[in-house]
Amino acid sequence: MSDRYTENDVPNQTGKTVLITGANTGIGFEAARAFSAKGARVLLGCRDESRAVSAINAIKALTPEADLSWIALDLASLDSVAKAGQRVLEEPRLDLLINNAGVMVPPKTTTTDGFELQFGVNHLGHFALTAHLLPMLIRNEDARIVTVSSLAHKGGVIDYADLQAEVSYSRMKRYQMSKYANLLFTLGLHRRLVAANSPSIALACHPGGSNTELGRHLGPLKYLFLPLEFLMNSSAEGALPTLRAATDPDARGADYYGPAGFGEFSRSAKKVLMDERVYDPEAGDRLWEASEVLTGQRYHFD
Repeated sequence: MSDRYTENDVPNQTGKTVLITGANTGIGFEAARAFSAKGARVLLGCRDESRAVSAINAIKALTPEADLSWIALDLASLDSVAKAGQRVLEEPRLDLLINNAGVMVPPKTTTTDGFELQFGVNHLGHFALTAHLLPMLIRNEDARIVTVSSLAHKGGVIDYADLQAEVSYSRMKRYQMSKYANLLFTLGLHRRLVAANSPSIALACHPGGSNTELGRHLGPLKYLFLPLEFLMNSSAEGALPTLRAATDPDARGADYYGPAGFGEFSRSAKKVLMDERVYDPEAGDRLWEASEVLTGQRYHFD
C-alpha cells in the first residue's frame, strides 16, 4: 500500500471482533464506525452507558446491520478493567484490541487506585486490560494489539522517583510520560510475543494533530491552536493510522503508524519512527516490571 491511505483500503472485516477503548467519541468512534462498515463485530469499551448507546445509534444510522455492543470499562479503576476483561472473555473470539482511550493534560487527579490519572488511564489501565485479554488474543493467529500513542512521546520521561506525581505535577510532562510509556509497552509486548513464538503482534500508532475532545482540558491554551485547526486532522482522518495499524496486511510487530503529511501532523497514514529511546529494551523492561507491580497483573504467553 502507498502513503495515500483511506478507509477504502481497510479490508473486509466480516467474522472478526474488535474491542476499542474510548470508542464513544473522537478517533475511537471513527474507528468503530469504520470497522462496523467493514463487517466487524465492534465492542465499545466506554465508561458511560448513555454515551456508548448514543455512539452505537449513530453508527447504526450509517450501517443499520452493524454488530455493536457496549463493554462497561473505566480505565481509571483496575476493578472495572478486570470486570471488562471477564466480559470480553465471554465472547467467542477477539481479533483486535485497540488501546485507544486517553486523557490529556487534566488538572492533577488520581485514579480509583491512587495512580496519577494520565499515567493510570493511558498506560496502566491498558497494560492491565491487555494482560486480562492476552490469553484470548493469542489463541487467534491473526490477533493484533494496537496502542495509540502521540507525537508527544518524543518528550516523555518516566519519573520513577515520583511515578504518581505526589511531589510535583506538570500536565504536559505527565501526558508526554504516558505516551512514551505506551510505546515502551508496545515494544516490550512485541519482544515477549516473539520470545513466546506467538503469531500475534503488538504495534502502535499516533493520530498526529487531531481536533477531538482529547484537548478539552487545555483551557485558554486551546486558543493557541486555533490558527492550526485548518491543518489538523478531523477525527476520521486521525483514525486512519489506527485503521492501518490494525488491518494493513503488510504490518508487522513493533510497527508504528502516523499521518503521512509534513511532520506527521495530518493526512493519510504511513509507517513512521518512534523516538530512538523507545527501542532500548532495558528502558522497556524497567517500565514493564513497575507496571506489573502497580497493576498486580502478570502476562501469560502460553
